[in-house]
Amino acid sequence: MELSRFNILTPVRDQDGYLLVNLLSGQADLLDGDDGRRLASGEIVHRDDLVAKGYLVDPADEERRYRAAYLDFVAARDDDEVQLFYAPTYACNFGCSYCFQDEYAPPPAAEQDAVLDAFFAYVADTFADRRKYVTLFGGEPLLPTPGARHVVERLVRGTAERGLDLAVVTNGYNLAGYVDLLATGRIREVQVTLDGTEKIHDTRRYLKGGKGTFGPIVAGIDACLAAGLRVNLRTVLDKDNIENYAELARFAVQKGWTDDPLFKTQIGRNYELHHCQSERAKLYSRQSLFEDLFRLARSEPAVLAFHRPAFSVSRFLFEHGALPPPLFDACPACKTEWAFDYTGRIYPCTANVGKEGEVVGTFHPARRLDADPVECWQERDVLAIEQCRTCSVQLACGGGCGAVAKNRDGSVTSPDCRPVRELLSLGAALYGPPATPA
Repeated sequence: MELSRFNILTPVRDQDGYLLVNLLSGQADLLDGDDGRRLASGEIVHRDDLVAKGYLVDPADEERRYRAAYLDFVAARDDDEVQLFYAPTYACNFGCSYCFQDEYAPPPAAEQDAVLDAFFAYVADTFADRRKYVTLFGGEPLLPTPGARHVVERLVRGTAERGLDLAVVTNGYNLAGYVDLLATGRIREVQVTLDGTEKIHDTRRYLKGGKGTFGPIVAGIDACLAAGLRVNLRTVLDKDNIENYAELARFAVQKGWTDDPLFKTQIGRNYELHHCQSERAKLYSRQSLFEDLFRLARSEPAVLAFHRPAFSVSRFLFEHGALPPPLFDACPACKTEWAFDYTGRIYPCTANVGKEGEVVGTFHPARRLDADPVECWQERDVLAIEQCRTCSVQLACGGGCGAVAKNRDGSVTSPDCRPVRELLSLGAALYGPPATPA
């Protein structure tokens, strides 16, 4: 018997114990410090429970289980819901300090009714046998112009008539004026961004010209919740606004948002994507961001009432008492995610929409799909990425984001590595022991 190559062993932060996780066997245990240190040194600790739980294995048997799990993952992914982004514009009324689309030169617009008709026809034909929903994206789709409103009306009505949910990603500035229209459709959620309380938010997310945006966004969130629309509040964090995050959490608690079942939160990390940030020193690595979130969550109770960070699979493990299925692929591009824009072009995913050189086809005026780049995106998983094949954390990481990897290294089959052990260490300490010490 040998130690499983998928064992993930990490010391629990500030404790004399270790968390042992194996995504292939679906097991997780808290070990005492002595056993943890012995396993960390590579020693085979001969215990029946370690065999029964898949931490000690026959390598040939484990390889068979790995292949079977991979086939199950691919089958489930092929049956999964597809998210179809539609960007009706790349124009935006904001001048955010960290926008990755600010260098895009908006192409001229075609006649939008014809483009939308072509989009709905393409979706009906290409994804006929798939569960799917549409996400309205940009730029900023909810601009206060007749043309913008017409497109939104078409999408709200068109998705509802076809039995499709519609999600909306907006900066929120004009959201309150669109709530009545959105409430007539099948709205899955409205994603809005607040980067802090008013003083901090308005130094980062402001109108072109510098005017603050906090008040109208808060009014839009309130209007959505009052109308029964689900809100997904996103906060983009870097070193400039992290210390204000607890104050934002307290603001949300005081507003009553965190008690509303229609309200949820997410975190975005400010990072380099399509072009360099002007102030790279303020950017977090994934690990350093979660180190600071861990610190804030321990010292400010409102933080966890507002948002419970994932810390890799830690939160899932604590909340469900079990591990999620093994993740062979974390990149949805050209599999469960596609992006379309108002010029009739098709992109692999939302991280690439509008970027020159990333077009993989067109849906208007003619249909075309470029087989080679599509196949490259579709084949990306931990088996296709050389560095992932021998990595013990591959089934928690899934190879990361293909768009980030390609932007950094020029190759879709480069890894976008996650600091899985470090995140598990923090999560186990924050959320409590996931199992009785073995």
